[in-house]
Amino acid sequence: MTPTRRLLLISAAALAASPALAQGLTPEDQALVDKAIAYLEGLAAAKGRFSQTDPRGKTATGDIFVQRPGKVRLAYDPPNDLLVVSNGNQVAIHNMKLNTYEAYPFRATPLALFLAKNVRLDRGVAVSNVTRTAGGFTLTAADRTRETPGSVTLVFSDNPVALREWTVIDAQRGKTRVVLSNLAPASGLSSALFTLPKDPRPRAPSRGG
Repeated sequence: MTPTRRLLLISAAALAASPALAQGLTPEDQALVDKAIAYLEGLAAAKGRFSQTDPRGKTATGDIFVQRPGKVRLAYDPPNDLLVVSNGNQVAIHNMKLNTYEAYPFRATPLALFLAKNVRLDRGVAVSNVTRTAGGFTLTAADRTRETPGSVTLVFSDNPVALREWTVIDAQRGKTRVVLSNLAPASGLSSALFTLPKDPRPRAPSRGG
């Protein structure tokens, strides 16, 4: 699994953190989890900027666009030339510099848990820790099935509730931090933002010649 795909899948799984699956939390903790879920469910469309720091300390920036149900676009700034797009049916990861392309069914990724029309609260994500901070709170979550190794800590502001950043810890204990800036509700997002990039790889010749 590539680092980009791992980041995408673990982060999306954690964003679907379910109150029904939270373990060992106080009623106060549970209330914060509920607030986070309500915020995510209400975020119909949004756009903003992100800054990502990988386990080697390298930083990349870009634009993020979200439109529920099912659509998201992560456009990395040069020199990374990386694009991640979900159109609600498939998720594509295109590295324009390396000319690589990966595609996965949308419903086979945890993106479906929080970008679907109706957010499901009965699937395999467990919230293991809730921490209050100055002006907000954090949630730590992991995939209960362990099919996606690692965990993620999400940082929310309070009053109003908003997602500010997340830190992914992968199976090798490497940390990737993503900080969002100016993520705000948006209207009138172009459908072209969520059109999958064309697969640049040459097609295999058909057997019929």
